[in-house]
Amino acid sequence: MNYILFDDSARLRLLPFTHTRPVADIRCGILTMRERWERLHGNQTGTFTEAYMQPVFPLHTSDDNIYINGAVFGTAELAKAISNLKHGQALVGRKIIIAARTNADNMDLITFSEHVDGLANVEYDGEVLALKNVWDIFSLNDRALRDDFALITNGRKSAPIPEDVTVTGKENLFIEEGAHIYAGCIINAATGPVYIAKDTEVLEGTMMRGPIAICEHGVVKMGAKLYGATTIGTGSKVGGEINNAVFFANSNKAHDGYLGNAVIGEWCNLGADTNCSNLKNNYAEVKIWDEAMNKSVNTGLTFCGLLMGDHSKCGINTMFNTGTIVGVSCNIFGGNFPEKFVRSFSWGGSEGITHYDFSRAIETANRMMGRRGKSLSHAEVEMYRHIYDHCKK
Repeated sequence: MNYILFDDSARLRLLPFTHTRPVADIRCGILTMRERWERLHGNQTGTFTEAYMQPVFPLHTSDDNIYINGAVFGTAELAKAISNLKHGQALVGRKIIIAARTNADNMDLITFSEHVDGLANVEYDGEVLALKNVWDIFSLNDRALRDDFALITNGRKSAPIPEDVTVTGKENLFIEEGAHIYAGCIINAATGPVYIAKDTEVLEGTMMRGPIAICEHGVVKMGAKLYGATTIGTGSKVGGEINNAVFFANSNKAHDGYLGNAVIGEWCNLGADTNCSNLKNNYAEVKIWDEAMNKSVNTGLTFCGLLMGDHSKCGINTMFNTGTIVGVSCNIFGGNFPEKFVRSFSWGGSEGITHYDFSRAIETANRMMGRRGKSLSHAEVEMYRHIYDHCKK
């Protein structure tokens, strides 16, 4: 069977993170949406997304495809229902197209949506959890962490807990072989599961209160304070105080400063003593800028912090206001608060914003990635060029 994860209209409400990835590659919980589905089906998946991203995230079709909505959280029950679909059927639940079995090919996303609407519907009566808004990435992270922990650790045994580490709720702590947890760490897993992946480092004096996940090659600096529900994505390095935040991969908040109710994309860097407000002084519900709709929208949340797209950076002592959106490949610096919406490829801060020169932005991205032995591919550079051109317009 050929499995393909597709984007639906939710991708527009998940900007800036879906400027540079399909919805399926958003991390929420321990896993990305794609990784969860691949574990459940035991198969690799292709991607059906916007044309400008398609060269980076290939689509391979056959005469019998199962398309799965990348915004839907995979479960064993849903995986079973999807596997029972017959050709020409679509699985629908809670007014969401969950999956479709079809040989549809050579369509754009709009035409595909119209095609799926014409298929025979199979109603799914169980729970359907999906990413619908950008703030869902952190607000659903608690639930996703707990579900992923159960999925990943089922039937497995944790590596031993080091003797000089204090743990409450030991049954909810899972340490992969190859993880290093150093002296003086305090882990409270009674409040939620704590997952520490292989090749991670949790340095001396760290305090963690679950649910928390430290993904592969992640580093938690000395004396860091991590509150749930927090995910430190693959290759990310964090310090200071963090509460209910999701780091995608290879991003750094290595120094003191506060980050809460936040999402940080890939290859970002927060300068020393960066602080991000997540609560308004009047305790009112937080509004954020919806880039696709070009207007402010109410999140319905009292707590909402920084949402920062891939390859964006900020200088030391940067301050971000409640509900700030920073786009892709921005360089923010200077005193006082920048605007609450910083368009992709912006350079500057509260004293003025200008366009970030494209060649300089790509040079910076490759310089940072080069420290991990990586670089942008030609297809990725063209994807970023599309975003740059779109933002200039």
